[in-house]
Amino acid sequence: MSRFQKTLIRILFGGVVFAIALLAPLTKNWELAVFLIAYLVIGGDVLIGAIRNIVRGQIFDENFLMSIATIGAFAVGEYPEGVAVMLFYQIGEAFQNYAVNRSRKSIATLMDIRPDYANVKRAGELIKVDPEEVEIGEVIVIKPGERIPLDGIVIEGNSSIDTSALTGESVPREAFVDSDVLSGCININGVLTVRTTKEFGESTVAKILDLVENASSKKAKAENFITKFAKYYTPVVVITAALLAVIPPLVIKDAIFSDWGYRALIFLVISCPCALVISIPLGFFGGIGGASKNGILIKGSNYLEALASTEIVVFDKTGTLTKGTFRVTKVEAMGLSNESLIEIAAFAENYSNHPISLSLKQAYNKEIDSERIGEVDEIPGFGVKTIVDGKIVYAGNTKLMDKIGVNYSKDEISGTVVHVAIDDEYMGYIVISDEIKEDSIEAIKRLKAGNISKTVMLTGDNKAVGEKVAKQLGIDEVYTELLPNDKVDKIEELLLRKSPKGQLVFVGDGINDAPVLTRADIGIAMGGLGSDAAIEAADIVIMNDEPSKIATAINISKKTQKIVKQNIVFALGVKAIVLLLGAIGIANMWAAVFADVGVSVIAILNSMRALRTKGL
Repeated sequence: MSRFQKTLIRILFGGVVFAIALLAPLTKNWELAVFLIAYLVIGGDVLIGAIRNIVRGQIFDENFLMSIATIGAFAVGEYPEGVAVMLFYQIGEAFQNYAVNRSRKSIATLMDIRPDYANVKRAGELIKVDPEEVEIGEVIVIKPGERIPLDGIVIEGNSSIDTSALTGESVPREAFVDSDVLSGCININGVLTVRTTKEFGESTVAKILDLVENASSKKAKAENFITKFAKYYTPVVVITAALLAVIPPLVIKDAIFSDWGYRALIFLVISCPCALVISIPLGFFGGIGGASKNGILIKGSNYLEALASTEIVVFDKTGTLTKGTFRVTKVEAMGLSNESLIEIAAFAENYSNHPISLSLKQAYNKEIDSERIGEVDEIPGFGVKTIVDGKIVYAGNTKLMDKIGVNYSKDEISGTVVHVAIDDEYMGYIVISDEIKEDSIEAIKRLKAGNISKTVMLTGDNKAVGEKVAKQLGIDEVYTELLPNDKVDKIEELLLRKSPKGQLVFVGDGINDAPVLTRADIGIAMGGLGSDAAIEAADIVIMNDEPSKIATAINISKKTQKIVKQNIVFALGVKAIVLLLGAIGIANMWAAVFADVGVSVIAILNSMRALRTKGL
């Protein structure tokens, strides 16, 4: 039997005893006794909670307020109202807790991606162990229907992978030999043999779970305000209630202590701030959960709140707005064949995993003999200097050619250009092109439709490529040929152009752009799933490669903030009205119960709307 069911049975039993006290023809002493039994059955845990908190020094909480108010009602002879207030308070609390737990379970279900076990090959046998016991480099087998326990590389088999729990995508991805698979996904049909590349503590699923579990530790301004508000608000209303009970009978002619004491008790019941204290954090928690369902990981409610004030969105180009899958589209050699130029460039870039380097090696499409390669010196933002076959090879951008003093082709070329020089002699260039993501145009349109004042693109690519991409996407401003530190400088300039309350969002791949992600008001890592740098440097991680999810995240933020504001205005507004009516003797205990319990339940049910993000 669940705790909720036990509470309902206790409340129901107490309600039956309460009904007997109301309807049965009892003497005065028996009437008091039966009402008291009903009161203790229904509200005994509230009294115990109040005493326990007083002992701990936490006096002014809702248990204290309800205990004082209902005991006071008994003291002035209003037995039925004392029990009724506690009864309806407990009913409200029970359904309030049910609503909160249901919300938490919805989010827990969304993030229920922790694998229970791993099938490991050891000593020729397949054994089932805890994922935390598997080491890097061990071979695991994932059968159809099982959750992938650790990150790794497929060494045998092929299958479809359900990534919806991580990315929000309903379309399965294909896994085959040499492809990466991520923990937390579900293997759909084939058997996969995988060599692990990370321990469980460093795997994707562990990092995501840790991120979601700790999201509530970074509170939004509204949450911090309510915490401070409740801290001072509750003692103030208790003191006000005491003054309301004592002062009017002393200064107003014919005023009776019992009447004003009753009004003070009503005042106490109304004043309980639980609607705000519970519903506002729950609203942000629901927003974070709704974002997770869409494949958007938000590290704290402070970032979720800040997103609603976004004015400027700044994008990195490669891997963010473009696919980052480069291929060689043109080779212009001087003094040697095109094949030889590709070979030299591929050898020079052999030790780099940059997408441009990978495309050069793919174009060469032969095994690289590392014995022919000598010392390698990577020059960030410029290119690489390498010894190949005893000769000094430079491969990089125009800045590298300027640096070494080599005359190079200055033609306007659309694409990323890798210039090659051998022993200070220019040998030609290779053009590498990247494709724009299908989702990028939609992303910019949605941001502009959402009243984002400015979209900006920062790229290390040449001017022709950068401006072409920006024009195709409809981006307002573009800055090209930037080194990593130049991007930070541009962000500093853009930060000065927003309003004091506005937010600047930078969207990058989370690996090369860590300094910029950190400097922006809000850093979003695009396509950063499984990247340590992305998860650590960014405030928000888009778990698939869709830039349009940025607009979705902003819309979720705006909806969540709207819900939180509704709760604040509704709770404070109703309480203010009923407090005033209670103080002047118009509102009774039933109105007080609604102002406390009713408002709490309505506010919490409203908060749960934040979980629903369809169509945002």
